[in-house]
Amino acid sequence: MKRIVGVGVLVLGVLAPIVPLFVWAVSARWRYPALVPQEPSLRGLRLIVDPQTAAVRGVATSLAIAVAVTILASLIGLPAGRALGLHAFRGKRVIQLLLLAPALVPTLAVSLGMHVTFIRYGLADTVPGVVLAQLVPTIPYVTFVMASAFANFDGGYEQQARTLGAGSIRTLVSVTIPAVRPALVVAAYFAFLISWSEYVLTLVIGGGVVQTLPLLVFGYIQSADLTLAAALSLLFVLPPLLLVGLTSRYLTGQSGVALGFGRA
Repeated sequence: MKRIVGVGVLVLGVLAPIVPLFVWAVSARWRYPALVPQEPSLRGLRLIVDPQTAAVRGVATSLAIAVAVTILASLIGLPAGRALGLHAFRGKRVIQLLLLAPALVPTLAVSLGMHVTFIRYGLADTVPGVVLAQLVPTIPYVTFVMASAFANFDGGYEQQARTLGAGSIRTLVSVTIPAVRPALVVAAYFAFLISWSEYVLTLVIGGGVVQTLPLLVFGYIQSADLTLAAALSLLFVLPPLLLVGLTSRYLTGQSGVALGFGRA
């Protein structure tokens, strides 16, 4: 019974902020102190289902950037995390501190510094430029999650695979990645979530030319069009919720490797 109540409270806490968004998305006018909207409207829903609108293009752009960032951050963070988790070497603490730098330095300062460089190389106001910029805050998260997983990884399994004749790629695909897959799933989820919700880096590096969903949401909020802002916000929260459902067995931490504590 306590478990059911706990799950119910958790679900309520997650869904409660979404209910007003849905109500606003189907309302044209909802003024205080009215408890219900005075005038319904389908304008917000039409915005998010019409393929010709900026909202659909913004979702497509955000998804493309987030998927690209997730893949690249995972490809870079996996070997980097392995090096930090399995090996002790001179300068390791310095590298860990440098990886933390994007989280310690204000995002606006980082983005302005990158913007100057990106202008010189023709990457400003482009999707590839935004992808590269978003790797700065995502790679550290992936690297540290993978480093925690590899700190508990038994390299003896890889040695046994090589003894049995497996090459480096076969060992990586058949032994290493399956062993750290829970951590890799969690790291990829973090990378996707950071990229999906990134605003400052996208605004500065994209220069307003690269229109992602967060930029559109903030734009409608600033214009005080709460109907369209609420409709876009519903789209904004949907992919993370779906990913939580798909990766729930890893995010619960029942597998110690997922979060870097103990062995699976």
